[in-house]
Amino acid sequence: MYRKFNPKDIKYDSLFKNVLMEEFSGNSPPAVFVGSKLYPNLNVGILSPPEKVENSWMYDAQRYWSEKEFTIKDILNFRARLINSRFKANINDVRNSNRFLEMSQEIAMAYKPVDIEVELKKKIKVVMDYDNINMPMGPRAELKNAVITENPKIHTKVDKVVSDTDLKANEAIKYLYENKFDENTLIKLLSIGTLGLKKNRKLVPTRWSITATDDSIGKAIREEILDYNSIDDYRLYYGNYLGNYYFVLMFPDIFSYELFELYLPKSAWNQTDETAVSTDYEDCFGRKEYASNTVGGYYAARLGILEKLKEIKRQASVLVIRFETPEYWASLGVWVVRQASRKSLVNEPIIFDNKEDLLKKTKELVLRILGFKIDYTLDQSILLKKLRQQRRLTSFF
Repeated sequence: MYRKFNPKDIKYDSLFKNVLMEEFSGNSPPAVFVGSKLYPNLNVGILSPPEKVENSWMYDAQRYWSEKEFTIKDILNFRARLINSRFKANINDVRNSNRFLEMSQEIAMAYKPVDIEVELKKKIKVVMDYDNINMPMGPRAELKNAVITENPKIHTKVDKVVSDTDLKANEAIKYLYENKFDENTLIKLLSIGTLGLKKNRKLVPTRWSITATDDSIGKAIREEILDYNSIDDYRLYYGNYLGNYYFVLMFPDIFSYELFELYLPKSAWNQTDETAVSTDYEDCFGRKEYASNTVGGYYAARLGILEKLKEIKRQASVLVIRFETPEYWASLGVWVVRQASRKSLVNEPIIFDNKEDLLKKTKELVLRILGFKIDYTLDQSILLKKLRQQRRLTSFF
């Protein structure tokens, strides 16, 4: 889905007074973007403000935004100032000599902003695009020439996995994640074609690399938690971030995961007068097919769930109910889902002795906080149906 952002909703200050420029010197956050519309021929963009600014790393720092409770307008103001200076490339161009692509890879690998000089083919126009997977971005323009004016600062562990052409991409992602690199870094490295076996390296559209990274990390954690004992109580976590409310119900059983996403009327992706609902499910064996109903949000929310189970060294059956409310008036990308899930699980859970009390309390909270009756949604749950039907081992003794 494509929407044009209204420039009146953000503050275009002196940074864009010279917005019709064709040349500028800026500093990349560092950030790159790989489009998907023309696959396998793609638009690859270097994202940077039109002039050097202090702390430009904040323009692409989702975890920091979440920790500091930045508002939607705060984040849009950051993203609107990033010019997407783009060039065309084929997915297999990582195996050939391509100066712009090599420059983009260096920027993506860097852990500090990189000073660059950019020359565009045409003057830019102030416009902003956003969707439900990718983060919003400011003006886009065709790149004519670009030069990095300093040596990019690259972490030794990033250099290690990029240089290792015998290391599979999922193993590289796992290694960096376990060494405290956040998923935003991993997404960029995968997208720009710097990870994996040499023969397999290629450009990956950013929207695909987001889901691939969340899924890869999640699968690795799931394999680990399946060796843990299940929780011995019933738990309810809940919280919200930027108008995305999460209710996470945990049941003492082997791992399974079900997500319901409810888009309330007049929220970012539901401008109708009716609530829209989508859902996907997996058991302990995972999914064989892509979660086509809840798409990237499924894997992003699941990552936070699995991280929590790993933290407490337990497994559980987990039912997640997300409400997107009108408070979320501009879509900022799937990272919001990931952080909202994590934020909800930081809160202390409400503990119950049985499933009935857990469900009763969930219904009460949803009604009180959101004015929504959740009974019908719960009746559609595959996870709850299986919990009702299956017999636990203790029932045989």
